Amino acid sequence: MKKYIFILLASAALGLTSCSPFQVRSDYAETANFTTYKTYKIRIDDLKLNDIDKDRVLNELSRQLQSKGLQSGENPDLIVNVKANHKKITDITNNSPYGMWGWGGPFGWGVGMSRTWTSNYNEGALIVDLIDSKTNKLVWQGIGSGISVDSPKAKQRQIPEIMAEIMKNYPPQRK
Repeated sequence: MKKYIFILLASAALGLTSCSPFQVRSDYAETANFTTYKTYKIRIDDLKLNDIDKDRVLNELSRQLQSKGLQSGENPDLIVNVKANHKKITDITNNSPYGMWGWGGPFGWGVGMSRTWTSNYNEGALIVDLIDSKTNKLVWQGIGSGISVDSPKAKQRQIPEIMAEIMKNYPPQRK
């Protein structure tokens, strides 16, 4: 009996910890040999963020790359290009919580009430491209979306979280 309770609790814990508010995906070149990459240099050509968020992104990206065994260098094996974007999201919720219906079955007359709510917000995404500096070809790409751009406190917490989620897929596990 204790064994079943333990399995149930372990499953619940795993389910709760695996839930992420972010949508993360990655892709890689099958021909790339990721064991040969030892150094990197970050390029920020298209990182359109304010200085505070830019520092958050770059600091966490460097930390994640170093945790993977890569070191920053002037003559790097990988060029790391990071981009950010956001889009406006409109959520529409329609609800018919109550109402009164009259006679005549489904084709009769009646009175009903319906409510519609809309909410607008901005959702941000980060894209990390790893480019082989010798061939100048993209060898790995990670994309994460779901950042609450409109909330400074949420961004402060979410940027490191999403960068860790993105970089969790590097180096790729070959199938």
